[in-house]
Amino acid sequence: MALYEPDAVLAAASGEHAAGADAIRRELRRLLDGRPALAGESQPALRFGDLALTSTRFDGGATAEVARRQPDGSWLWVIDQPRVLSRANQAG
Repeated sequence: MALYEPDAVLAAASGEHAAGADAIRRELRRLLDGRPALAGESQPALRFGDLALTSTRFDGGATAEVARRQPDGSWLWVIDQPRVLSRANQAG
């Protein structure tokens, strides 16, 4: 949860959006309870001012996240889409 702004949004596996720290925490707990293999190759960030687009490629898919620079210079995600590409939506 330390990676997210308090009002961030995460695309949940159900297709709904988990908005805010409590909803994101519940969704991440569901994800991690399945003990997924989380290996991937982070791609270079695309920065524009205080925003950055980050992504990771993994076997069968990719993620995309939007981060915002914080007043202390750190970066936190405001939008997290863990399934931009997957085998299921590449077939069509």
